[in-house]
Amino acid sequence: MNLSAHPRLLELLAASHALGTLRGGARRRFESIAREQAPVRAAALVWQGRLASMTEMQPTVVPDAAVWVRIRNLIEAEQQQQALSRQRETPAPQRAEGGWLRSLALWRGAAAAGALATVAAVVVGVNLSEQLRHAPAVQYVAVLSDDKAAASMLVTFDPKNRQLVLQRVGSYQEGSDKSLQLWALPPGGAPRSLGVLSHEQALKLKATEADVRAVPALAVSLEPRGGVPSERGPTGPVLFKGPLIEKTL
Repeated sequence: MNLSAHPRLLELLAASHALGTLRGGARRRFESIAREQAPVRAAALVWQGRLASMTEMQPTVVPDAAVWVRIRNLIEAEQQQQALSRQRETPAPQRAEGGWLRSLALWRGAAAAGALATVAAVVVGVNLSEQLRHAPAVQYVAVLSDDKAAASMLVTFDPKNRQLVLQRVGSYQEGSDKSLQLWALPPGGAPRSLGVLSHEQALKLKATEADVRAVPALAVSLEPRGGVPSERGPTGPVLFKGPLIEKTL
């Protein structure tokens, strides 16, 4: 399935995956598609970054006792159902209803997922929909991978704040005498420097939409400390590269 052709569905699945409420076969299918489709990988990483930043910025809040009671009741109900199922020689008949009502197990799973989502929302201490309304707009996104196709860096462009946001998602760390430099790879033109990266896990670079418009790919090279002039192009090895994808806001 080409999830990138269904942006609303992709955003919902990526958000559920990051939150942990996408489970079982659905989660495995989403991860399998993400390994094959760069836009899906990008959406998943964007949502992981959004939720991670929420937990870092918000103070810890102790969940209400009712939340734990609900979770305990769900677990006990699940254990009782499993015990009853083991005692029966054949599975319990299901009600012949259509759609989502066909599986009692699915309802139990949905209830458990709802409880987990409640815990996450309480611990984070924010209203998710309110946070998303104020989240930076992401118009372009790229997942830069190494020569083994392992994701190493997430790059997004925020048009409202006119900046590139870079997040390292791999384990690579350059030496103290080296710098990573980000390059735009325009079609039919020489590579153009978009900035030199610091050693931080996440950083921001000033940029305009003109810097990334009609750029099909980005790359990161290893350069001497402080980087090299843009007109010289990359002088060191290209460590990561990947397509730059324009997203519909």
